[in-house]
Amino acid sequence: MKILDRLNPVNYDNPNSIANKLRNKRFAFLEERIKKISPPVLKILDVGGEQEFWISRNYYNYPNIHITILNLFTEKIVHPNFSSVQGDATNMSNYQDGEFDLVFSNSVIEHLHSKEKQILMANEAQRVGKYHFIQTPNKYFIVEPHFLLPLFNFLPRKLQIFILTKTKLSRGTKRTKDSAVRFLSELRLLSGKEMKSLFPKSKIYKERALGLVKSITAHNLPD
Repeated sequence: MKILDRLNPVNYDNPNSIANKLRNKRFAFLEERIKKISPPVLKILDVGGEQEFWISRNYYNYPNIHITILNLFTEKIVHPNFSSVQGDATNMSNYQDGEFDLVFSNSVIEHLHSKEKQILMANEAQRVGKYHFIQTPNKYFIVEPHFLLPLFNFLPRKLQIFILTKTKLSRGTKRTKDSAVRFLSELRLLSGKEMKSLFPKSKIYKERALGLVKSITAHNLPD
């Protein structure tokens, strides 16, 4: 089972998994480009993230960088260069144009229920940030990343609900019908083409696993 956990391209629980190695590679890609920004990045807005993500990458040791975590809930902050605010990814009207040096988001935009809300988030991220780095799983990757099942997002909705409520094929658990319907209704996975339409002036960074594009990141950072 440990070998399977490491090979699983969407398992972030195992630090030695392909998923975590790819995430670390993606973050290294980001950091290399951050270094090229002049003046340096000082204010980061993480849309939909958690402070632990940045703590695990030692950003509490960078007092000149302030990271604002925007999420549906606030969390207790443990380092002075972090702050946590409750907010909405689709409406950041309390922030001015270009208020942040970098807007960062990891696997959030696909949870916004509809294309209309995804457009709103994309527009807001590009408005409030001088630079942006917005990542999402690829709709056409062979394994659906939330339920860890192959080609799951292409199945009929009734069959998806049956699998989630009547079997333990997804992450070894059964969901209630309400839970399954609610989670399925919030997801709208995006393709590379759709990400490009949301961020038309951005570059697209493609992350591969098993020879296929696993995730897509839209960014406007320097090469």
